[in-house]
Amino acid sequence: MADTLLITRQPHASPTPPHARAALLEDPGFGKVFTDHMVTVRWTADKGWHEAQVRAREPFQLDPAAAVLHYAQEIFEGLKAYRTRGNDVVLFRPLENARRFIDSARRMAMPELPEEVFLGAIEALVRVDADWIPTGDGSLYLRPFMIATEAFLGVRPAQEYVFCVIACPVGTYFKGGAKPVTVWVSADYTRAAPGGTGAAKCGGNYAASLVAQAEAIQNGCDQVVFLDAAEHRYVEELGGMNVFFVFEDGTLVTPPLGGTILPGITRDSILTLAQEAGLTVEERRYSFEEWQADARSGRMREAFACGTAAVLAAIGEIRHNGGAFKIGGGHEGPMTTKLRDQLTGIQRCTGPDTHGWVHRIDMEG
Repeated sequence: MADTLLITRQPHASPTPPHARAALLEDPGFGKVFTDHMVTVRWTADKGWHEAQVRAREPFQLDPAAAVLHYAQEIFEGLKAYRTRGNDVVLFRPLENARRFIDSARRMAMPELPEEVFLGAIEALVRVDADWIPTGDGSLYLRPFMIATEAFLGVRPAQEYVFCVIACPVGTYFKGGAKPVTVWVSADYTRAAPGGTGAAKCGGNYAASLVAQAEAIQNGCDQVVFLDAAEHRYVEELGGMNVFFVFEDGTLVTPPLGGTILPGITRDSILTLAQEAGLTVEERRYSFEEWQADARSGRMREAFACGTAAVLAAIGEIRHNGGAFKIGGGHEGPMTTKLRDQLTGIQRCTGPDTHGWVHRIDMEG
């Protein structure tokens, strides 16, 4: 059965020496330094999932006609492994990543990877590369992904795929740590449309956002905000994060899911924590015109973006073709700080986990 696949380990001929690894961990940045190993699992139409291995991280050999290169059959996930004060290694809600990976696969006409294979691959890589997990505020970012490898130029779902997990030690996502970010509201580009792939975590969504992200950077911003494709009025999400608005009465508003917004695991966690705290939470459409008006009147006190990589990042300033405005004087607000501290406390096992969101890895395997 696919869900009981045995993941074998192939010895690494030349792993990174401890002193070299220690030097790399001093300032790993984000997504620049990679661990020694990777996990791969193959799928073919005749065999299903098979050949699961932990092996040395190395380049793939792909035929120039591989379907991923032509028709973009590719999906991915992102999650982190944390080392606790008690020296345990934990994951945060990994089965939610596994389930979203299945949903993405369905949308992209790719084979569904069983949840247990997804989780087993993550655990296998963390065990073998545990020495790469940073201490302090760092973590080990895990990137599971799947690509279509069949060499065939006909337009149909491929019949061969590779699932892979790689990992990289990371520090904070934004340079300078947890400080308010400046965002650019795109007037010319949209991220996703109804009936499209907005709810799938596929590379094409991010590729489509890059020109807008580049425009944001040109305007001195950290991230881009996308409006809806139909009316170009309603706030949807940032280039790689969901967004929340906090009002003077403590109400939290976030754009609703519905096929154009990625169902973020951090987003879902914040909704749960806010509701538990007795806050009013609304998932509803919120226009850019409302955002400007509520910021000017002071009715909106805070805004923040959230996602696996950054966790929570306060939005301090919003720039657009017509000018700019600030939220809360450009400073991080108390609700953003409270929710981030509560969430990171759960993730790092320094606060109560009443939902069983923390998954401890048996490092003995």
